[in-house]
Amino acid sequence: MDWRRNNSLKNFFFTCEKCAFTGRLYAENFLEKKIAKALGISHERLERAIRRRGIKFYKSIKPALLFKKDLMHIESGTVVYITDDKLEIIRGFPKIRRTLILSPTIEKHFKDKVAVEEKMNGYNVRIASVDSKIVALTRGGYLCPFTTRKVQEFMDLERFFKDNPNLVICGEMLGTANPYVSHYYPEIGELGFRIFDVREKTTNRPLPIKEKRKLLKDYDLPMVRLLGTFPVEKAAEKIKRIVKKLGEEGREGVVIKDPQMELPPIKYTASQAHANEIKYAFNYPFDFGRAFFFSRVIREGFQAYEMKESDDELRERAHRLGEAIIYPMVKTIKKIAEGGVAHEDTTINVSSRKEAKEFIKHLHALGVSATIIKYKDGEAVIRRFHQATTDRTKNFLEGGLY
Repeated sequence: MDWRRNNSLKNFFFTCEKCAFTGRLYAENFLEKKIAKALGISHERLERAIRRRGIKFYKSIKPALLFKKDLMHIESGTVVYITDDKLEIIRGFPKIRRTLILSPTIEKHFKDKVAVEEKMNGYNVRIASVDSKIVALTRGGYLCPFTTRKVQEFMDLERFFKDNPNLVICGEMLGTANPYVSHYYPEIGELGFRIFDVREKTTNRPLPIKEKRKLLKDYDLPMVRLLGTFPVEKAAEKIKRIVKKLGEEGREGVVIKDPQMELPPIKYTASQAHANEIKYAFNYPFDFGRAFFFSRVIREGFQAYEMKESDDELRERAHRLGEAIIYPMVKTIKKIAEGGVAHEDTTINVSSRKEAKEFIKHLHALGVSATIIKYKDGEAVIRRFHQATTDRTKNFLEGGLY
């Protein structure tokens, strides 16, 4: 299949890899009926989404359709793999909404009780078995070769997926050698994985909390911590104390869930986590949208109000927020004024230079500018460039107007 051409559900362009022969295959009522039936979306809507580039053809371990945007009930990040004898659908991970105020939101949103699990700071990964091969997909639905290899080093996934081929493991890749989001956890170290959800492949139905945790325990798979189950009327005060302690320990926050997983979960994070994210982003201020910064500042305002902080506590929060903005930004401006560029380096462990190059190729497919600047004894240093910050900062330093 020539994935660079404008394929549709009826027309497929192909190029022979051996002789470069090109051609077109017309397959009416083949994929369009199968995919439409499997997803519950008419083929007219699917065709329209393909023309508008909301869905794209994607070459992974198998030919696939990748949903770049939500389409009706199908989430962005959904991937439909076209295997030899069937379609395998891995639904996108649904967006978890955030609460700015714990009370009365918890009482309004949930029934009876809530289960509180830790939210950890890493990158969202879905792991599934496709055509008997284990794949790890990023939030956007792309197969990450680095993550696919690493998760199989951490966990015995063969046995799990042999017994549960219809399930998808949803979790967070964590640690300081994490190529996307680097954060230190004492129990993780350089790299590790924690599971927060297990979902059905085609329907995206999550398993209830007890069922999920028992299943993961049976297969000795690592999961995020369950911090407690509370009646809804008492949950807000309990969660305030939990989140405050997590923040003091440099951890991110919590996800509040219906124990039966029949209601959508909501998330709530610590002030220190907001400051750390703002601090990171202000190293590259023109590569992050204004919504990124605004959202985190708003969270701080509502949280400070609900926590009923003393004058000293409020002053400490204000200092933390201000320092997270000013210090990294001035450091970056100074660096570019001295002829440098905005970039970040990450060291990842790989089995060969070839594996590191595969990861760089994957980053390029995501639109990330990156290169290998050093490789030695299984350690590759990856440099990621933040071009917008470099270009715009340089322009302003040379007299450009804002």
